[in-house]
Amino acid sequence: MRIFIEPSPENFFLERHVNIMRESLRHWSGRDLVDSELGNRNVAEYLYNAPFPLLSHDDGVDPVFNYANRSGQKMFGMNWSEFTRVHSRCSAEAANQEDRNRLLQEVTARGFIDQCQGIRISKSGRRFLFSNAIVWNLIGPDGKFYGQAAKFGQWEYLDEKDT
Repeated sequence: MRIFIEPSPENFFLERHVNIMRESLRHWSGRDLVDSELGNRNVAEYLYNAPFPLLSHDDGVDPVFNYANRSGQKMFGMNWSEFTRVHSRCSAEAANQEDRNRLLQEVTARGFIDQCQGIRISKSGRRFLFSNAIVWNLIGPDGKFYGQAAKFGQWEYLDEKDT
């Protein structure tokens, strides 16, 4: 599913999509994206402004990103409108495509993987290593495959190129 509008108070920070990400992660791993103390109040707003990157792509044959919180946008050096037009395969350099494809195939088969890592590239060409990440399949309200999401636990830039 393509999402064209940036999260904001007017659209409840895309609460429906955030709930799909949360419910899908709970389905596969038994975990949640937020601490239980936060409850359901303002979860979508919290996640949009969270200190960790949270991303998702749609279920297309050549998936396109359909969500990136502010940390994810900053990491990739793109604003919302830029990011949500990028095919997710473009987040990895050609040399890292095989690793990326293998990771996503494993997620497709198992439902989720955690403690994964990889190298990605920002719009400016700045490379970064993400680690301690969890990647999972998204299940829509109808029970069908909806795409995939990722939460990066740690990351570091691999070069000194400016963003």
